[in-house]
Amino acid sequence: MAESLYEVATMWELVRRRAEVSPDAPMLLDDRDRRVTFGGFREWAERVAAGLHALGVGEGTPVTWQLPTRMETVVASMALARLGAVQNPIIPIYREREVGFALRQTRASLYLAPGTWRGFDYAAMGEGLARGLDQPLRVLVAYDRLPEGDPSTLPPPPTGAGDPVRWIYYTSGTTSDPKGVQHTDGTLLAGGRGLAVALDMAPADVGSIAFPFAHIGGPDYLVTVLASGFPAVLLEAFAPAEAVEVYRRHGVTMAGGSTAFYLAFLNEQRRHPGEPLIPSLRLLSGGGAPKPPEVYYEVERELGVKVAHGYGMTEVPMICQGSPSDTDEQLATTEGAPVVGAEVRIVLEDGSEAPVGVDGEVRVRGPMVCKGYTDPSLDGTAFDGDGYFRTGDLGHVGADGHVTLTGRLKDVIIRKGENISAKEVEDLLYQHPKVADVAVVGLPDPERGERVCAVVEATPGQEPITFTEMVQYLRDAGLTVQKIPEQLEVVDKLPRNATLKILKFQLRDELEAKPWPA
Repeated sequence: MAESLYEVATMWELVRRRAEVSPDAPMLLDDRDRRVTFGGFREWAERVAAGLHALGVGEGTPVTWQLPTRMETVVASMALARLGAVQNPIIPIYREREVGFALRQTRASLYLAPGTWRGFDYAAMGEGLARGLDQPLRVLVAYDRLPEGDPSTLPPPPTGAGDPVRWIYYTSGTTSDPKGVQHTDGTLLAGGRGLAVALDMAPADVGSIAFPFAHIGGPDYLVTVLASGFPAVLLEAFAPAEAVEVYRRHGVTMAGGSTAFYLAFLNEQRRHPGEPLIPSLRLLSGGGAPKPPEVYYEVERELGVKVAHGYGMTEVPMICQGSPSDTDEQLATTEGAPVVGAEVRIVLEDGSEAPVGVDGEVRVRGPMVCKGYTDPSLDGTAFDGDGYFRTGDLGHVGADGHVTLTGRLKDVIIRKGENISAKEVEDLLYQHPKVADVAVVGLPDPERGERVCAVVEATPGQEPITFTEMVQYLRDAGLTVQKIPEQLEVVDKLPRNATLKILKFQLRDELEAKPWPA
């Protein structure tokens, strides 16, 4: 890995440097066997930048894009980076409320849409939203064709001077408005560098992006690709059996995205016992949701590869990351060590720093932390007096410096005044053979304050777990009686977002409206 590739100030400079170092090496591959090299990518992005510039896009122009994961999307994003535009990527699941809010708050002048994709007309939504805005908005379909022009007409590339905000990502609100998170090229480069150093990928590797590129993980992974010089296979949507076929064809060595992806590969392997699912695969990696330790050991036993799980969020793309050089114990039970440049502090309720091994709120400071929110009134509670970002996550740092997450501040269930970690119960229940996946939530209860409810995704081909079985299993596992769920719900599928993260707020809403006991 060329050290000089880390010494860049903008995303575009990284694209240019990599194109100079390995112009003919493959960069992006897809399910239709298309292939673009690092050099070809730079040239394509420059042509698209010229086409967008002819439409009035320049440095500081706010542009919202809502596009699926495909080559054209990555090219469009880096073309906007070449121009120094302010990009607002939005994952495709969002509709009028979230998209309209983002368009209004960013004052976007251009909205890039895929037209009709997976049965929904994004261009029509954009046109409808445009009529209600107080700024002019152009809607441009940018799915399989992008505007192009003569690169000689382009202005000089943007510089990193002052590290201006050039990226706005929205976190989805459940009852209130989404929060716009402000990033710079510098913050995204720092996050991607942390991921690249931890994973230590080589040009001979083949990675994959099966999650929405519009997610904060998109530029994170792209920086890793550019810094390390390996190609990535892009999938517009993740269907496990189809993904496996494409990954086998391209010789993918690293796959993943989140815990749900690990489980999907495990299920595929179980359908084909006795043969390696993806012969070239050596590593699964991802983040975005907790990983029960047993998942690591299942993957290692059945797929024959390690899982290097990471920890980040929209506000801080990379906080910790497991590395292939970590021990099995570290990979199974922690989120990895803090990435290069990240300072992690565990803070107790009284504001003091927690000792080694003691739980508290995880706070982080470093060059990958966002520059605040589009609504500055939110910044005061987001950062502490020393400039550390308050993650809202609970965890501890071990003697080896690795971080273990144990829950969310908002995910602690307070039952009769006692704090119960939902993750502790989830990790135990996941190990039951009748449990394919599980979410534990707290529900309002007049007697207890909150009661513990386990929502179990049934294992295909097995009889559903019963309440009695669950209670006995947790008792046998040594779980304190007060932590054993009072309620069990068995479902075919848990609700998930586009990155396959379980939507606990949706579960709570549905269960609170359901009479209990039945």
